[in-house]
Amino acid sequence: MDKWLWMSAGELGRGIGAGEIDPVALCDTYLAAIDAHPDTPRIYARVTHDRARAEARDAAERARLGLRRGPLDGVPVSWKDLFDSAGVATEAGSALLQGRVPDRDAQVLANATAMGLVCLGKTHMSELAFSGIGLNPITATPPNRNDATAVPGGSSSGAAASVAFGLAAAGLGSDTGGSVRIPAAWNDLVGLKTTSGRVPLDGVVPLAKAFDTIGPLCRNVEDCALTLAAIEGGRPADLRGATLDGIRFAALDTLVLDDIRDAPLSGFRSARERLQRAGALVTPVEAPELAQANDLSGILFTSEAYGLWKADIEAAPEKMFPEILSRFRSGADYAAADYVAAWELLHHYRRIFLARMASYDAVICPTAPILPPNAERMLADHEYYVAENLLALRNTRVGNLMGLCALTLPTGVPSCGLMILARPGSEEALLRLGAAAEKALS
Repeated sequence: MDKWLWMSAGELGRGIGAGEIDPVALCDTYLAAIDAHPDTPRIYARVTHDRARAEARDAAERARLGLRRGPLDGVPVSWKDLFDSAGVATEAGSALLQGRVPDRDAQVLANATAMGLVCLGKTHMSELAFSGIGLNPITATPPNRNDATAVPGGSSSGAAASVAFGLAAAGLGSDTGGSVRIPAAWNDLVGLKTTSGRVPLDGVVPLAKAFDTIGPLCRNVEDCALTLAAIEGGRPADLRGATLDGIRFAALDTLVLDDIRDAPLSGFRSARERLQRAGALVTPVEAPELAQANDLSGILFTSEAYGLWKADIEAAPEKMFPEILSRFRSGADYAAADYVAAWELLHHYRRIFLARMASYDAVICPTAPILPPNAERMLADHEYYVAENLLALRNTRVGNLMGLCALTLPTGVPSCGLMILARPGSEEALLRLGAAAEKALS
């Protein structure tokens, strides 16, 4: 039964539907693996044994009666520790929220439970979700699949590790500037950033509500489609017959290739060639508005984040990792009028970018321009921390700034992802492109 730990969520769901996999045995297999794994304390903040077993028993009964609620009914998944879970602490990786126990589930967790997904527990994350690195000396820093000395990527660090180390069939995370896509890419997973406003944020600890989104980290594109449908309580995208034949990709040349390291560039170039061999038309495109929009990211992200958290932070700043504290406090440097003006400019740049990309099916670029940095050096070297943290999120932030949905896929080069970005609200079309690209890249 250990092979179940490495099967995709879709495969597990089909096994349950065919009567080949018992949801209770599946749940027990995952819980036993979690309890035995040496890195579990660094991956899971809390394991919800009782809830998982109760939900698995219910799923098993529905399967017996032929009343399954969806394709993932009975499949065990993990939840980033910023999704409220009734009666279980939700602390968002921060000592500021230690002992915070909500009385109801976040809307997405409630939706997923109603669709039959089994909640294994809550995974560690960057403090208050404000880092793409995944380094958290306050609670825990999860391991990286490819390099034991490196950070895992954040802020959905534990979500990625739970899947990469066979301790969940899928992980649910959030993405404000790249927090699903960076840990997915650095752990060779598929990660989906949804369009802002598509998936409800009720019961989700916020960072910057104007940019916060929710998305899955999975083994393949199909699992992302199935998990998205589960947290929305809807129907999954139809991936049948997905093809790249005649698909037009814009390959970004602006910003996303600046200062890129050799491995991510090699992975991207190889992926681009394979997409072309599969029938895609790839055109290099300059988009200077992206660099201009990126210059606004400091004021837009930090102003809102500090505005939301100022009272809690300043009541006990000593409880925070100094690097994260400094990043939050930088939001105090901007005037309200400047924040409003920045948003007006961003809307202007979004219109330009969407018009420029109107003749393309999607945009492609490297998910991150760097490999996962060394964890010990990040703790010891302030300048290195700041530089690598900002560079890690630069490419993924394009999707958040432009209001797009985005998908990262493994390229075959360890910890190097290919990012596909698509128009706002076009997740189903993006997932079809992702399914076709996945075939080409495999």
